[in-house]
Amino acid sequence: MSEITKRPEKDEKMSSEDYEHLLDKYQFSTKEITQGKIIKGKVIKVTASHVLVDIGFKSEGLIPADEFSSEKELKELRPGSEVEAILERTDLKEGYLVLSKKRADALRALDNLEKAYAHNGWVMGTIAQRIKSGYTVDVGIPAFLPDSHADVRTVKEPDKLVGQSFKFKVVKFDPKSENAILSRKLFLQDEREKRRHRVFSHLSQGQKIKGQVKSLTNFGAFVDLGGVEGLLHISDMSWGKINHPAELFQVGQEVEVVVLDFSEKDERISLGYRQLTPDPWSNIAEKYRAGQKVKGKVVSLTDFGAFVELEKGVEGLVHISDLTWSRKLVHPKKVLSPGQEVVVSVLDVNPSTKRISLGLKQVSPHPLELLQQKYSPGSRVKGVITSVTDFGAFMEVEKGIEGLIHISDISWEKIKHPSQKLKVSEEVEAVILNIDVEKQKVSLGLKQLEGDIWEDFFARHKIGDVVKVKIVRTTDFGVFVEILPGIEGVVFLSELDENKIDNPAESFAIGEERNAKIIKLNPKAKKISLSFRQAVLDQQKMEFQRYMDQQDRGLTLGDIMKDQLKNFSAPKKKVNEKEDKGD
Repeated sequence: MSEITKRPEKDEKMSSEDYEHLLDKYQFSTKEITQGKIIKGKVIKVTASHVLVDIGFKSEGLIPADEFSSEKELKELRPGSEVEAILERTDLKEGYLVLSKKRADALRALDNLEKAYAHNGWVMGTIAQRIKSGYTVDVGIPAFLPDSHADVRTVKEPDKLVGQSFKFKVVKFDPKSENAILSRKLFLQDEREKRRHRVFSHLSQGQKIKGQVKSLTNFGAFVDLGGVEGLLHISDMSWGKINHPAELFQVGQEVEVVVLDFSEKDERISLGYRQLTPDPWSNIAEKYRAGQKVKGKVVSLTDFGAFVELEKGVEGLVHISDLTWSRKLVHPKKVLSPGQEVVVSVLDVNPSTKRISLGLKQVSPHPLELLQQKYSPGSRVKGVITSVTDFGAFMEVEKGIEGLIHISDISWEKIKHPSQKLKVSEEVEAVILNIDVEKQKVSLGLKQLEGDIWEDFFARHKIGDVVKVKIVRTTDFGVFVEILPGIEGVVFLSELDENKIDNPAESFAIGEERNAKIIKLNPKAKKISLSFRQAVLDQQKMEFQRYMDQQDRGLTLGDIMKDQLKNFSAPKKKVNEKEDKGD
Protein backbone atom coordinates (compact mmCIF):
# COMPACT_ATOMS: atom_id res chain seq x y z
CA MET A 1 0.00 0.00 0.00
CA SER A 2 1.31 3.41 -0.95
CA GLU A 3 2.38 5.83 1.79
CA ILE A 4 0.03 8.69 2.60
CA THR A 5 1.82 11.95 1.89
CA LYS A 6 -0.94 14.40 2.62
CA ARG A 7 -3.99 14.71 4.82
CA PRO A 8 -7.36 14.93 3.06
CA GLU A 9 -8.14 18.59 2.73
CA LYS A 10 -11.91 18.28 2.84
CA ASP A 11 -14.46 15.81 3.98
CA GLU A 12 -16.40 13.98 1.33
CA LYS A 13 -19.96 13.03 2.07
CA MET A 14 -20.54 9.30 2.05
CA SER A 15 -23.82 7.95 0.65
CA SER A 16 -25.32 4.78 2.00
CA GLU A 17 -24.47 3.06 -1.26
CA ASP A 18 -20.84 4.13 -1.01
CA TYR A 19 -20.63 2.93 2.58
CA GLU A 20 -22.10 -0.46 1.70
CA HIS A 21 -19.74 -0.70 -1.25
CA LEU A 22 -16.80 -0.01 1.04
CA LEU A 23 -17.95 -2.64 3.52
CA ASP A 24 -18.21 -5.21 0.79
CA LYS A 25 -14.82 -4.25 -0.60
CA TYR A 26 -13.00 -4.63 2.74
CA GLN A 27 -15.31 -7.29 4.18
CA PHE A 28 -16.10 -5.23 7.30
CA SER A 29 -19.01 -6.14 9.50
CA THR A 30 -21.33 -3.28 10.37
CA LYS A 31 -20.81 -3.93 14.08
CA GLU A 32 -17.06 -3.55 13.85
CA ILE A 33 -17.07 -0.38 11.78
CA THR A 34 -19.79 1.53 13.58
CA GLN A 35 -18.94 5.19 13.73
CA GLY A 36 -18.31 6.50 17.25
CA LYS A 37 -17.06 3.15 18.52
CA ILE A 38 -13.65 3.07 20.22
CA ILE A 39 -11.31 0.68 18.51
CA LYS A 40 -7.76 -0.37 19.32
CA GLY A 41 -4.89 -0.40 16.85
CA LYS A 42 -1.14 -0.83 16.60
CA VAL A 43 1.17 1.86 15.29
CA ILE A 44 2.69 1.03 11.91
CA LYS A 45 4.49 4.26 11.22
CA VAL A 46 4.82 7.77 12.64
CA THR A 47 5.35 10.75 10.37
CA ALA A 48 5.40 14.50 10.97
CA SER A 49 1.76 14.84 9.93
CA HIS A 50 0.09 11.58 10.94
CA VAL A 51 0.28 8.19 12.59
CA LEU A 52 -0.54 5.12 10.51
CA VAL A 53 -2.38 2.47 12.56
CA ASP A 54 -3.22 -1.16 11.90
CA ILE A 55 -6.76 -1.70 13.21
CA GLY A 56 -7.03 -5.31 12.03
CA PHE A 57 -8.75 -4.61 8.75
CA LYS A 58 -7.53 -4.52 5.16
CA SER A 59 -7.41 -0.75 5.33
CA GLU A 60 -5.18 1.08 7.80
CA GLY A 61 -6.36 3.85 10.07
CA LEU A 62 -4.98 7.34 9.93
CA ILE A 63 -4.65 9.53 13.03
CA PRO A 64 -3.59 13.15 12.44
CA ALA A 65 -0.51 14.11 14.52
CA ASP A 66 -2.31 17.01 16.17
CA GLU A 67 -4.73 14.50 17.75
CA PHE A 68 -2.05 13.69 20.30
CA SER A 69 -1.94 15.84 23.44
CA SER A 70 1.77 16.63 23.34
CA GLU A 71 4.94 16.31 21.32
CA LYS A 72 6.26 14.05 24.03
CA GLU A 73 3.39 11.62 23.66
CA LEU A 74 3.91 11.58 19.91
CA LYS A 75 7.64 10.99 20.18
CA GLU A 76 7.13 8.09 22.56
CA LEU A 77 5.15 6.16 19.92
CA ARG A 78 6.97 3.24 18.38
CA PRO A 79 5.91 0.64 15.77
CA GLY A 80 3.72 -1.81 17.69
CA SER A 81 2.54 0.72 20.25
CA GLU A 82 -1.19 0.43 20.99
CA VAL A 83 -3.52 3.39 20.61
CA GLU A 84 -7.27 3.87 20.96
CA ALA A 85 -9.31 5.90 18.50
CA ILE A 86 -12.80 6.40 17.05
CA LEU A 87 -13.73 6.01 13.42
CA GLU A 88 -14.47 9.50 12.27
CA ARG A 89 -14.80 9.10 8.44
CA THR A 90 -13.36 7.34 5.41
CA ASP A 91 -11.22 8.58 2.57
CA LEU A 92 -12.79 6.98 -0.49
CA LYS A 93 -10.08 8.15 -2.82
CA GLU A 94 -7.16 6.81 -0.82
CA GLY A 95 -8.98 3.99 0.93
CA TYR A 96 -8.02 5.05 4.45
CA LEU A 97 -10.11 5.17 7.63
CA VAL A 98 -9.66 8.54 9.31
CA LEU A 99 -9.52 8.05 13.09
CA SER A 100 -9.78 10.49 16.02
CA LYS A 101 -7.75 9.90 19.12
CA LYS A 102 -9.03 13.04 20.84
CA ARG A 103 -12.64 11.90 20.60
CA ALA A 104 -11.65 8.48 21.89
CA ASP A 105 -9.76 10.02 24.80
CA ALA A 106 -12.71 12.26 25.57
CA LEU A 107 -15.22 9.42 25.53
CA ARG A 108 -12.94 7.28 27.65
CA ALA A 109 -12.38 10.17 30.04
CA LEU A 110 -16.09 10.88 30.40
CA ASP A 111 -16.74 7.21 31.05
CA ASN A 112 -13.94 7.04 33.62
CA LEU A 113 -15.08 10.23 35.33
CA GLU A 114 -18.66 9.00 35.54
CA LYS A 115 -17.64 5.65 37.01
CA ALA A 116 -15.16 7.22 39.49
CA TYR A 117 -17.75 9.77 40.62
CA ALA A 118 -20.47 7.16 41.04
CA HIS A 119 -18.35 4.54 42.83
CA ASN A 120 -15.86 6.76 44.78
CA GLY A 121 -13.04 5.65 42.50
CA TRP A 122 -10.14 7.59 41.03
CA VAL A 123 -8.88 8.76 37.67
CA MET A 124 -5.37 9.30 36.35
CA GLY A 125 -4.45 12.73 35.06
CA THR A 126 -1.60 15.11 34.30
CA ILE A 127 -1.51 18.64 35.71
CA ALA A 128 -1.40 20.75 32.54
CA GLN A 129 -1.16 24.32 33.77
CA ARG A 130 -1.48 26.65 36.73
CA ILE A 131 -4.59 28.86 36.68
CA LYS A 132 -6.33 31.16 39.12
CA SER A 133 -7.22 29.35 42.35
CA GLY A 134 -6.01 26.01 41.06
CA TYR A 135 -4.85 23.90 38.14
CA THR A 136 -6.07 22.45 34.84
CA VAL A 137 -5.73 18.67 34.77
CA ASP A 138 -5.73 16.60 31.58
CA VAL A 139 -7.72 13.42 32.23
CA GLY A 140 -8.72 13.05 28.56
CA ILE A 141 -10.71 16.23 28.86
CA PRO A 142 -9.74 19.32 30.87
CA ALA A 143 -10.75 19.13 34.56
CA PHE A 144 -10.31 21.58 37.45
CA LEU A 145 -8.15 20.97 40.53
CA PRO A 146 -8.63 23.59 43.33
CA ASP A 147 -5.57 24.73 45.30
CA SER A 148 -7.08 23.38 48.51
CA HIS A 149 -7.25 19.89 46.99
CA ALA A 150 -3.79 19.78 45.42
CA ASP A 151 -2.17 18.05 48.44
CA VAL A 152 -2.74 17.06 52.04
CA ARG A 153 -0.49 19.94 53.11
CA THR A 154 -0.20 23.42 51.65
CA VAL A 155 1.86 23.36 48.46
CA LYS A 156 4.84 25.69 48.91
CA GLU A 157 5.92 25.66 45.24
CA PRO A 158 2.77 25.21 43.11
CA ASP A 159 4.53 25.50 39.74
CA LYS A 160 6.50 22.34 40.42
CA LEU A 161 3.31 20.27 40.16
CA VAL A 162 2.80 21.23 36.50
CA GLY A 163 3.66 18.35 34.17
CA GLN A 164 3.38 15.68 36.88
CA SER A 165 0.86 12.85 36.74
CA PHE A 166 -1.21 11.85 39.78
CA LYS A 167 -4.34 9.98 40.79
CA PHE A 168 -7.42 12.06 41.68
CA LYS A 169 -10.81 11.63 43.29
CA VAL A 170 -13.77 13.10 41.40
CA VAL A 171 -15.47 15.63 43.70
CA LYS A 172 -18.03 16.81 41.17
CA PHE A 173 -18.99 15.71 37.63
CA ASP A 174 -21.61 16.94 35.12
CA PRO A 175 -21.85 14.65 32.05
CA LYS A 176 -23.88 17.19 30.06
CA SER A 177 -21.46 20.07 30.43
CA GLU A 178 -18.53 17.67 30.70
CA ASN A 179 -17.24 19.65 33.70
CA ALA A 180 -15.30 17.85 36.46
CA ILE A 181 -13.72 18.96 39.74
CA LEU A 182 -10.89 16.78 41.08
CA SER A 183 -9.13 16.28 44.43
CA ARG A 184 -5.69 14.83 44.91
CA LYS A 185 -5.93 15.46 48.67
CA LEU A 186 -8.93 13.17 49.07
CA PHE A 187 -7.17 10.43 47.12
CA LEU A 188 -4.06 10.72 49.33
CA GLN A 189 -6.17 10.73 52.50
CA ASP A 190 -8.11 7.70 51.30
CA GLU A 191 -4.91 5.83 50.47
CA ARG A 192 -3.37 6.80 53.78
CA GLU A 193 -6.40 5.52 55.64
CA LYS A 194 -6.20 2.21 53.77
CA ARG A 195 -2.51 1.88 54.56
CA ARG A 196 -3.09 2.83 58.20
CA HIS A 197 -5.79 0.20 58.63
CA ARG A 198 -3.69 -2.39 56.80
CA VAL A 199 -0.64 -1.70 59.02
CA PHE A 200 -2.52 -1.60 62.35
CA SER A 201 -4.49 -4.75 61.55
CA HIS A 202 -1.22 -6.70 61.41
CA LEU A 203 0.51 -5.18 64.46
CA SER A 204 1.12 -6.87 67.80
CA GLN A 205 3.23 -5.97 70.84
CA GLY A 206 6.68 -7.51 70.75
CA GLN A 207 6.46 -8.01 67.00
CA LYS A 208 9.63 -7.53 64.97
CA ILE A 209 8.99 -5.44 61.90
CA LYS A 210 11.08 -3.81 59.19
CA GLY A 211 10.80 -0.19 58.15
CA GLN A 212 12.63 2.77 56.67
CA VAL A 213 13.93 5.76 58.61
CA LYS A 214 12.03 8.80 57.29
CA SER A 215 13.35 11.58 59.55
CA LEU A 216 15.56 12.23 62.59
CA THR A 217 14.96 14.62 65.49
CA ASN A 218 16.73 15.35 68.76
CA PHE A 219 14.36 13.02 70.60
CA GLY A 220 14.19 10.10 68.17
CA ALA A 221 13.58 8.76 64.67
CA PHE A 222 10.37 8.32 62.66
CA VAL A 223 10.23 4.97 60.88
CA ASP A 224 7.90 4.27 57.92
CA LEU A 225 6.24 0.88 58.41
CA GLY A 226 4.44 0.86 55.09
CA GLY A 227 2.56 4.13 54.89
CA VAL A 228 2.30 4.70 58.66
CA GLU A 229 5.15 6.09 60.73
CA GLY A 230 6.15 4.92 64.19
CA LEU A 231 8.39 6.71 66.69
CA LEU A 232 11.66 5.16 67.79
CA HIS A 233 12.53 7.23 70.86
CA ILE A 234 16.18 7.95 71.59
CA SER A 235 15.88 6.18 74.95
CA ASP A 236 14.92 2.96 73.13
CA MET A 237 17.73 3.07 70.59
CA SER A 238 20.61 1.77 72.69
CA TRP A 239 21.26 0.29 76.11
CA GLY A 240 24.10 2.80 76.33
CA LYS A 241 24.05 6.58 76.20
CA ILE A 242 23.81 8.41 72.87
CA ASN A 243 23.61 12.16 72.31
CA HIS A 244 21.70 12.14 69.01
CA PRO A 245 19.90 9.51 66.88
CA ALA A 246 22.26 10.36 64.00
CA GLU A 247 24.96 8.43 65.87
CA LEU A 248 23.11 5.19 65.02
CA PHE A 249 20.76 5.91 62.11
CA GLN A 250 20.48 7.90 58.91
CA VAL A 251 17.50 8.92 56.76
CA GLY A 252 16.59 6.24 54.21
CA GLN A 253 18.15 3.42 56.22
CA GLU A 254 16.29 0.10 56.37
CA VAL A 255 15.96 -1.04 60.00
CA GLU A 256 14.37 -3.82 62.00
CA VAL A 257 12.53 -2.68 65.11
CA VAL A 258 10.29 -4.07 67.85
CA VAL A 259 6.70 -2.89 68.38
CA LEU A 260 6.53 -1.74 72.01
CA ASP A 261 3.02 -0.27 72.00
CA PHE A 262 0.43 1.06 69.55
CA SER A 263 -3.01 2.68 69.33
CA GLU A 264 -4.96 2.75 66.07
CA LYS A 265 -7.36 5.32 67.51
CA ASP A 266 -4.54 7.75 68.33
CA GLU A 267 -2.58 6.56 65.30
CA ARG A 268 0.47 6.05 67.53
CA ILE A 269 3.15 3.38 67.31
CA SER A 270 6.07 3.17 69.77
CA LEU A 271 9.09 1.28 68.52
CA GLY A 272 12.25 -0.08 70.10
CA TYR A 273 15.67 -0.98 68.74
CA ARG A 274 17.69 -1.86 71.82
CA GLN A 275 15.06 -4.47 72.71
CA LEU A 276 16.42 -6.62 69.87
CA THR A 277 19.37 -7.46 72.14
CA PRO A 278 19.42 -8.62 75.81
CA ASP A 279 19.71 -5.98 78.55
CA PRO A 280 23.41 -5.97 79.51
CA TRP A 281 22.49 -4.62 82.98
CA SER A 282 20.47 -7.73 83.90
CA ASN A 283 23.53 -9.56 85.28
CA ILE A 284 25.84 -6.57 85.77
CA ALA A 285 26.58 -7.36 89.43
CA GLU A 286 28.03 -10.71 88.40
CA LYS A 287 30.32 -9.15 85.78
CA TYR A 288 31.74 -6.21 87.73
CA ARG A 289 32.75 -6.00 91.40
CA ALA A 290 34.29 -3.25 93.54
CA GLY A 291 38.06 -3.27 93.33
CA GLN A 292 38.13 -4.97 89.94
CA LYS A 293 40.32 -3.44 87.22
CA VAL A 294 38.70 -3.36 83.77
CA LYS A 295 39.41 -1.96 80.33
CA GLY A 296 37.11 0.57 78.70
CA LYS A 297 36.81 3.34 76.15
CA VAL A 298 36.15 7.00 76.91
CA VAL A 299 32.89 7.94 75.16
CA SER A 300 32.21 11.45 76.48
CA LEU A 301 33.63 14.15 78.75
CA THR A 302 31.72 16.55 81.01
CA ASP A 303 32.65 19.18 83.59
CA PHE A 304 32.06 16.66 86.38
CA GLY A 305 33.81 13.63 84.95
CA ALA A 306 34.25 11.14 82.10
CA PHE A 307 31.95 8.36 80.87
CA VAL A 308 33.74 5.12 80.03
CA GLU A 309 32.11 2.33 78.01
CA LEU A 310 32.93 -1.06 79.54
CA GLU A 311 30.91 -3.01 76.97
CA LYS A 312 28.14 -2.27 74.48
CA GLY A 313 25.38 -0.56 76.43
CA VAL A 314 27.27 -0.39 79.74
CA GLU A 315 28.93 2.86 80.76
CA GLY A 316 30.44 3.99 84.03
CA LEU A 317 31.36 7.41 85.37
CA VAL A 318 34.84 8.43 86.45
CA HIS A 319 34.11 11.41 88.70
CA ILE A 320 36.44 14.38 88.43
CA SER A 321 37.68 13.65 91.97
CA ASP A 322 38.78 10.16 90.88
CA LEU A 323 40.76 11.22 87.83
CA THR A 324 44.09 12.06 89.49
CA TRP A 325 45.68 12.00 92.94
CA SER A 326 46.22 15.75 92.74
CA ARG A 327 44.59 17.79 95.51
CA LYS A 328 43.48 20.27 92.86
CA LEU A 329 40.58 19.22 90.63
CA VAL A 330 41.68 18.86 87.01
CA HIS A 331 39.19 19.13 84.11
CA PRO A 332 38.63 15.72 82.45
CA LYS A 333 39.64 17.03 79.00
CA LYS A 334 43.14 17.69 80.36
CA VAL A 335 43.50 14.05 81.38
CA LEU A 336 41.43 12.05 78.86
CA SER A 337 40.11 12.33 75.31
CA PRO A 338 37.05 10.70 73.61
CA GLY A 339 37.87 7.32 72.09
CA GLN A 340 40.86 6.75 74.39
CA GLU A 341 41.34 3.21 75.73
CA VAL A 342 41.83 3.21 79.52
CA VAL A 343 42.13 0.84 82.48
CA VAL A 344 39.90 1.84 85.38
CA SER A 345 39.02 0.47 88.80
CA VAL A 346 35.42 -0.42 89.70
CA LEU A 347 34.46 1.56 92.82
CA ASP A 348 30.74 0.77 93.08
CA VAL A 349 28.03 -1.07 91.10
CA ASN A 350 24.32 -0.25 91.46
CA PRO A 351 22.15 -2.48 89.19
CA SER A 352 18.86 -0.86 90.26
CA THR A 353 19.90 2.64 89.12
CA LYS A 354 22.12 1.26 86.33
CA ARG A 355 25.14 3.18 87.58
CA ILE A 356 28.77 2.16 87.88
CA SER A 357 31.31 4.37 89.64
CA LEU A 358 34.83 4.09 88.27
CA GLY A 359 38.22 5.41 89.30
CA LEU A 360 41.20 6.22 87.13
CA LYS A 361 43.64 7.25 89.84
CA GLN A 362 42.98 4.05 91.81
CA VAL A 363 44.72 1.86 89.20
CA SER A 364 48.10 3.40 90.07
CA PRO A 365 49.87 3.75 93.46
CA HIS A 366 49.25 6.90 95.43
CA PRO A 367 52.08 9.37 94.70
CA LEU A 368 52.62 9.75 98.44
CA GLU A 369 53.30 6.03 98.74
CA LEU A 370 56.06 6.41 96.18
CA LEU A 371 57.28 9.56 97.94
CA GLN A 372 57.31 7.68 101.25
CA GLN A 373 59.51 5.02 99.68
CA LYS A 374 61.86 7.69 98.36
CA TYR A 375 62.12 10.00 101.38
CA SER A 376 62.03 9.52 105.13
CA PRO A 377 61.39 12.16 107.81
CA GLY A 378 64.43 14.39 108.11
CA SER A 379 65.24 14.22 104.37
CA ARG A 380 65.97 17.52 102.68
CA VAL A 381 64.13 18.46 99.47
CA LYS A 382 64.11 21.47 97.20
CA GLY A 383 61.02 22.96 95.61
CA VAL A 384 59.11 26.04 94.57
CA ILE A 385 56.57 27.85 96.75
CA THR A 386 53.21 27.55 94.94
CA SER A 387 50.99 29.50 97.33
CA VAL A 388 51.09 31.41 100.62
CA THR A 389 48.20 31.38 103.12
CA ASP A 390 47.59 32.74 106.62
CA PHE A 391 48.52 29.41 108.19
CA GLY A 392 51.57 28.56 106.07
CA ALA A 393 52.97 28.04 102.58
CA PHE A 394 52.65 25.19 100.04
CA MET A 395 55.78 23.92 98.32
CA GLU A 396 55.88 21.58 95.33
CA VAL A 397 57.99 18.61 96.45
CA GLU A 398 57.63 16.76 93.13
CA LYS A 399 55.37 17.27 90.13
CA GLY A 400 51.80 17.00 91.34
CA ILE A 401 52.79 16.66 95.01
CA GLU A 402 52.68 19.61 97.40
CA GLY A 403 53.69 19.82 101.02
CA LEU A 404 52.70 22.33 103.70
CA ILE A 405 55.22 24.42 105.60
CA HIS A 406 53.19 25.47 108.62
CA ILE A 407 53.75 28.98 109.92
CA SER A 408 55.17 27.49 113.13
CA ASP A 409 57.78 25.59 111.10
CA ILE A 410 58.95 28.49 108.95
CA SER A 411 61.20 30.18 111.51
CA TRP A 412 62.32 29.82 115.10
CA GLU A 413 61.32 33.45 115.46
CA LYS A 414 57.73 34.44 115.97
CA ILE A 415 56.24 35.73 112.68
CA LYS A 416 52.81 37.18 112.06
CA HIS A 417 52.41 35.95 108.47
CA PRO A 418 54.28 33.44 106.22
CA SER A 419 54.75 36.17 103.60
CA GLN A 420 57.33 37.74 105.90
CA LYS A 421 59.69 34.89 105.03
CA LEU A 422 58.38 33.26 101.83
CA LYS A 423 57.17 34.40 98.40
CA VAL A 424 55.31 32.58 95.60
CA SER A 425 57.65 31.10 92.93
CA GLU A 426 60.60 31.28 95.34
CA GLU A 427 62.78 28.16 95.34
CA VAL A 428 63.60 26.93 98.84
CA GLU A 429 65.02 23.92 100.64
CA ALA A 430 62.96 22.25 103.35
CA VAL A 431 63.02 19.27 105.67
CA ILE A 432 60.39 16.52 105.37
CA LEU A 433 58.75 16.27 108.78
CA ASN A 434 56.03 13.71 107.98
CA ILE A 435 54.30 11.92 105.05
CA ASP A 436 50.72 10.84 105.86
CA VAL A 437 49.37 8.75 102.96
CA GLU A 438 45.97 8.16 104.57
CA LYS A 439 45.31 11.88 105.10
CA GLN A 440 47.22 12.76 101.91
CA LYS A 441 49.43 15.27 103.70
CA VAL A 442 53.11 16.13 103.51
CA SER A 443 54.47 18.26 106.35
CA LEU A 444 57.60 20.32 105.71
CA GLY A 445 59.79 22.61 107.80
CA LEU A 446 62.27 25.38 107.13
CA LYS A 447 63.45 26.21 110.62
CA GLN A 448 64.58 22.61 111.09
CA LEU A 449 67.37 23.28 108.59
CA GLU A 450 69.08 25.29 111.33
CA GLY A 451 68.86 22.53 113.92
CA ASP A 452 66.91 22.59 117.19
CA ILE A 453 67.71 25.89 118.94
CA TRP A 454 65.84 24.70 122.03
CA GLU A 455 68.11 21.71 122.35
CA ASP A 456 71.11 23.99 122.01
CA PHE A 457 69.70 26.41 124.60
CA PHE A 458 69.09 23.73 127.20
CA ALA A 459 72.58 22.41 126.63
CA ARG A 460 74.14 25.85 127.26
CA HIS A 461 72.00 27.08 130.17
CA LYS A 462 71.10 25.88 133.62
CA ILE A 463 68.89 26.94 136.50
CA GLY A 464 70.29 30.01 138.20
CA ASP A 465 71.70 31.63 135.08
CA VAL A 466 70.83 35.30 134.68
CA VAL A 467 69.99 36.27 131.10
CA LYS A 468 69.01 39.47 129.37
CA VAL A 469 65.42 39.29 128.05
CA LYS A 470 62.93 41.48 126.16
CA ILE A 471 59.28 41.70 127.16
CA VAL A 472 57.11 40.60 124.18
CA ARG A 473 53.61 40.43 125.73
CA THR A 474 51.78 40.72 129.03
CA THR A 475 49.04 38.52 130.50
CA ASP A 476 46.96 38.38 133.68
CA PHE A 477 49.38 35.87 135.20
CA GLY A 478 52.67 37.50 134.21
CA VAL A 479 54.75 38.48 131.20
CA PHE A 480 56.34 36.57 128.31
CA VAL A 481 59.89 37.43 127.45
CA GLU A 482 62.14 36.63 124.50
CA ILE A 483 65.44 35.14 125.63
CA LEU A 484 66.81 34.47 122.14
CA PRO A 485 65.11 34.73 118.72
CA GLY A 486 62.65 31.83 118.70
CA ILE A 487 62.98 31.06 122.41
CA GLU A 488 60.59 32.50 124.94
CA GLY A 489 60.04 32.14 128.67
CA VAL A 490 57.49 33.30 131.21
CA VAL A 491 57.82 35.44 134.37
CA PHE A 492 54.86 34.78 136.65
CA LEU A 493 53.26 37.48 138.88
CA SER A 494 55.05 36.33 142.00
CA GLU A 495 58.41 36.71 140.27
CA LEU A 496 57.92 40.17 138.81
CA ASP A 497 58.89 42.28 141.82
CA GLU A 498 59.27 42.30 145.58
CA ASN A 499 56.13 44.38 145.71
CA LYS A 500 52.85 42.80 144.67
CA ILE A 501 51.81 43.57 141.08
CA ASP A 502 48.23 42.73 140.05
CA ASN A 503 48.30 44.13 136.52
CA PRO A 504 51.61 43.58 134.68
CA ALA A 505 50.46 45.78 131.77
CA GLU A 506 50.56 48.82 134.06
CA SER A 507 54.10 48.16 135.23
CA PHE A 508 55.89 46.80 132.18
CA ALA A 509 56.16 47.96 128.58
CA ILE A 510 56.41 45.81 125.46
CA GLY A 511 59.97 45.87 124.15
CA GLU A 512 61.45 46.69 127.57
CA GLU A 513 64.67 44.84 128.32
CA ARG A 514 65.54 43.40 131.75
CA ASN A 515 67.72 40.87 133.49
CA ALA A 516 65.96 37.68 134.52
CA LYS A 517 67.03 34.61 136.42
CA ILE A 518 66.25 31.12 135.13
CA ILE A 519 64.39 29.33 137.91
CA LYS A 520 62.88 26.34 135.99
CA LEU A 521 63.82 24.42 132.84
CA ASN A 522 61.62 21.80 131.10
CA PRO A 523 63.46 20.58 127.96
CA LYS A 524 60.77 18.04 127.10
CA ALA A 525 57.96 20.61 127.09
CA LYS A 526 60.30 23.38 125.94
CA LYS A 527 59.27 25.63 128.82
CA ILE A 528 61.39 28.12 130.76
CA SER A 529 60.38 30.00 133.91
CA LEU A 530 62.27 33.16 134.92
CA SER A 531 62.29 35.73 137.71
CA PHE A 532 62.88 39.49 137.64
CA ARG A 533 62.65 39.59 141.42
CA GLN A 534 65.36 37.02 142.00
CA ALA A 535 67.60 38.63 139.41
CA VAL A 536 67.39 41.91 141.35
CA LEU A 537 68.07 40.15 144.66
CA ASP A 538 71.06 38.37 143.15
CA GLN A 539 72.30 41.71 141.87
CA GLN A 540 71.92 43.24 145.31
CA LYS A 541 73.76 40.37 146.93
CA MET A 542 76.52 40.68 144.39
CA GLU A 543 76.82 44.38 145.06
CA PHE A 544 76.84 43.84 148.79
CA GLN A 545 79.59 41.31 148.35
CA ARG A 546 81.54 43.87 146.35
CA TYR A 547 81.08 46.30 149.19
CA MET A 548 82.51 43.88 151.63
CA ASP A 549 85.40 43.08 149.33
CA GLN A 550 86.17 46.75 148.85
CA GLN A 551 86.24 47.75 152.55
CA ASP A 552 89.94 47.33 152.66
CA ARG A 553 90.32 49.79 149.78
CA GLY A 554 88.43 52.55 151.66
CA LEU A 555 85.19 52.61 149.71
CA THR A 556 82.30 54.24 151.51
CA LEU A 557 78.81 52.84 151.71
CA GLY A 558 77.57 55.81 149.66
CA ASP A 559 79.92 54.94 146.81
CA ILE A 560 78.69 51.37 146.73
CA MET A 561 75.01 52.43 146.76
CA LYS A 562 75.63 54.98 144.05
CA ASP A 563 77.26 52.34 141.85
CA GLN A 564 74.40 49.93 142.54
CA LEU A 565 71.74 52.42 141.57
CA LYS A 566 73.33 52.89 138.15
CA ASN A 567 72.48 49.27 137.25
CA PHE A 568 69.04 49.15 138.76
CA SER A 569 65.78 50.52 137.37
CA ALA A 570 62.52 50.41 139.25
CA PRO A 571 59.30 49.00 137.63
CA LYS A 572 57.72 51.57 135.37
CA LYS A 573 54.14 52.62 135.88
CA LYS A 574 51.86 53.76 133.11
CA VAL A 575 50.63 57.30 133.52
CA ASN A 576 47.11 58.23 132.62
CA GLU A 577 46.78 60.22 129.47
CA LYS A 578 45.13 63.03 131.44
CA GLU A 579 47.88 63.09 134.00
CA ASP A 580 50.48 63.10 131.24
CA LYS A 581 48.82 66.17 129.80
CA GLY A 582 48.74 67.80 133.17
CA ASP A 583 44.92 67.60 133.52
